[in-house]
Parts: sequence; structure tokens; C-alpha cells
Amino acid sequence: MYDPNIALIVAIFFTQVVKIVANNKLFTGGTIISYDESTKLPKVIRDGALLIQDDRIHEIFDLAPSNGTFPHDTEVIDCKNKIITPGFIDTHRHGWQTVFKTTGSNTTLSDYFSRYSSSVAQPLFTPEDVYISQKVGILEALNAGTTTILDHAHHTWTREHAVAGYNASIDSGARVYFAYTFQNVTGFTIQDQLKHWRELDAGKTSNLTSLVMSYDDFTANPYGKDTQDLVELAKEAEIEVFTSHHVAGPWNFGNAPEDLHNAGILNTSTAVVLGHATFITPYSASLLRATNQHISITPESEMHYGMLHPTAHLIADQASIGTDTPFAFSTDVLTQTRLWLQSTRQTMYSNSLDRWQIPNSNPVSVAQAFLLATRNGGLALGRKDLGVITKGAKADLLVWDGRSPSLLGWADPIAAVILHASIGDIDHVLVDGGFVKRDKKLLSGGYDDDVARFLDAARRIQQKLRETPLVPQVGMYVGGFPYGEQYQVDVQRGEGNGYGPSYV
Repeated sequence: MYDPNIALIVAIFFTQVVKIVANNKLFTGGTIISYDESTKLPKVIRDGALLIQDDRIHEIFDLAPSNGTFPHDTEVIDCKNKIITPGFIDTHRHGWQTVFKTTGSNTTLSDYFSRYSSSVAQPLFTPEDVYISQKVGILEALNAGTTTILDHAHHTWTREHAVAGYNASIDSGARVYFAYTFQNVTGFTIQDQLKHWRELDAGKTSNLTSLVMSYDDFTANPYGKDTQDLVELAKEAEIEVFTSHHVAGPWNFGNAPEDLHNAGILNTSTAVVLGHATFITPYSASLLRATNQHISITPESEMHYGMLHPTAHLIADQASIGTDTPFAFSTDVLTQTRLWLQSTRQTMYSNSLDRWQIPNSNPVSVAQAFLLATRNGGLALGRKDLGVITKGAKADLLVWDGRSPSLLGWADPIAAVILHASIGDIDHVLVDGGFVKRDKKLLSGGYDDDVARFLDAARRIQQKLRETPLVPQVGMYVGGFPYGEQYQVDVQRGEGNGYGPSYV
């Protein structure tokens, strides 16, 4: 005998099971920001639909399809009044430093090197500390719509520390390029690290975390055994990505494109990403274009630490967006992209205004900023199937709440996201076709336990930092240039200026 109550229970149960196991998902009724390969520009589809099968975008519809045009076990997600975009791509991040959060709010780059960098931080961290700091940092990124990360993992002080960050990346649920850093460490040499990298590579099992490489000694040691051995290993293993820090100008940190080219890594099939590329020269830019390699601009970091990016906009065609250190400022790609857009507009406007000319157009569009945060990130990693909504691309997606207070009234969905949205407007995040955030809630298993472990590590490590005074920035910087007296802004009348003490 038919019982409507039992039937309802069965229907609800079946719906929930489909949500959990369905490999097919149809997002319908939303505004989709897809990518047009013929124009190399975003393409807006209003009231369209997006069919995902397994980990790929199977079809994009200009109009919502009828029931017979998609598999019967497809989960249908209503996206009316919502905006669907590719996930953001972060091409320069140090996830292990998340546990330092708020302790570097007024630091310069020289402060960073003496207090927080990989060269001095090892005594503060157990491998477990590295694991939980890395994992929670990546969860923060996922929550903010970053689906792919190139992590410059320079916590490779021991085998155990290196493995901890690698495993955290695997466990996070994000798409991570884990760039194992080769660096001279007492008791764990670069030759030891090369052996360890081979072992990790031989045992890799993750579909989402790729083991790649980073190295920062190309300028000082371009032809040395360590450099040549790791370049040969990169070629032999056919790694997907190689990354390095390039900080020029008076910082004089090196690793310019020409240094990597001389070492034999730039002009290969491996994607090379240079973090920051501050003060990049015309010759370096031309070399990047000739070899189709990229830089990662980290706008807030470069402004915060005093690296600046005075020439990065001149190589924006070979650029992507990164976030850098996730403890001193915002580390979501949306904020970084907005900062890059407006700071670049200011730079370009100044070119006219400094000559007493009135700008006759806006020099950078929101579409260009959007591409920098999505499509260009995929290209920087050598992945044409990342950072785009096209048929066959990876299903790394964001769904934005178009009825949130900050987005009400939008007409241009690209402007809505880039200039008006916040990360709080993200309803859903998908990586590889699966939800990692749904209805504004992360789906990470054991999140409460992760939080407890993270806070315990943060309390211990931050207490050790309080007990360690900052090194005075006087005399000559290690790169060979003198420290300069910095004029401070005054927000108060009289003797005080509002700068205040450290509130850590």
C-alpha cells in the first residue's frame, strides 16, 4: 500500500544520496563567465547551464536544457540570481607560515628575513606545526575561492618537516603544486633533499597535489653541482612547474630570468613561475616572452614589505596573481587582484597627470584583472584547462550569491566580482568536480579538530616570537645597500602620530 510519508522519506533519502555520490552535476539558471578561445576574452552567458561529469566541464548551455539532455542521476543545482566563475589561481604562496597570523602587521622585507623566513624559523616548528599551519592555510584559501595553489614550500629543513607540508597539501582537498624547496640546511643538504624528492615522487598517490620544485640560488650558484643536479632532475622527472623568487632593485636577491636561462631551466617544457619579479628589466621581460614563462605578482605583499612592483604591469601579458605570506595581510586572490587593478590604474594615470595631462581613458579593464586571477594563472602553470569555463576544462568552480547586499543590482558580472564582491558572497566552491564548500560552509572533515590543533600551535609559536626582539634595521642591508630613514605618516596633531606599539 502506498504511504505518502514513506514515499517522501525515500525521496529525501534518495536526493541526499545523489548529492553525495553523483558524479554529474547541472548548474542551471545562473550567469556563467566562460572563456572564448577565439577572442581570448571572457564570455558572459546569462540564464545558462553548466553540466559537469566527474572532474570535467562536459557541456555549457546558453539555455537550461530539458531533462532528457543530461544523465538521469544528475544532481541539479539551481543557480538563479547567481554568478558562476572559474576558481581563482594563486601562483605564489607560503602556506606553512599561516600560524604567524597578525604578528607581522608593520614589518618590512628586511624584518621578514630576520624573523619569519625559512632561514630562521626552523627552531619554532615541529613537523606537526608545519602540517597544521599548511593545512589550515589552504582551507582558508579554499573558503576564499582559491582552488589552485602554487605553494613555494621552503619549510624543507628535514625530511619530516618536508613530508608534513606535503601531506597537509594532499589532505586539504585543494589543487596544489607543492614546490619542494632545495636549500642548504645544516644536517640536510641539497643532495639529501634531491634523494628525498625522488622518494616522494616515486610514492606519489594524489590526483590533486603535484610534487614540483623551487630553488633560489641561481644567481650565486648558476653552474655549481647542486644547481646542475636539480636542473637535471627537473628535466629527467619532467616536472610540471619550477618556481623561484626574483626580487631585484636594491634588494638584489637575484634569480632573474637570465640566471635561470643560463642554468638551463627556463627554455624547457617545464612551466617556470618567478615570484614577485620586482623591478623586472626589459631584457628579462623579453626573455620571458620568448620562452613563454611567467611571473607571479603579489600586490599586497609587494606594497606591504616595500618591494613594490614598479615595472610588473609592463609584463602583465606573462603575469599571474599570488598572495605570498599568509600571516601579514589578506591572502585571498580576489583582494590581491583588486589591489593590482587599482594600483596599476594609479601608476598609469600618473604617467599622464605628472605631465599635466588629463587621462582620456581607463588604462586597465576589470576583464583584464579577471583573466589575471583565473586564465593567466592556468597558463603560468602550463595548464590550459585551469582557470577557465570551457568544454573539457577542469571543473574548478565558484558560485557567487548575486542577491547578497554587496552584489544587488549588478549588470556586469565581471565587474560585480572584481570590484564589488567579497569572499563572503561565495556560496559554493568546487575542485575537480566535487564540492569543497557548499552553502557557504567548508566541507572539510575534522575541521573543529584542525582548528584546535592550529590554535595550539599558534599560541606556542607566537609566544616564542614575542620573546624574540626585532633586529634593528641600521647600517648596511645584506644585499649591499644602506638602510634609509623612512618618513612616517602623522594622523595626529601634536607630539603623537598614532603609530602605536606592537599589539601582538
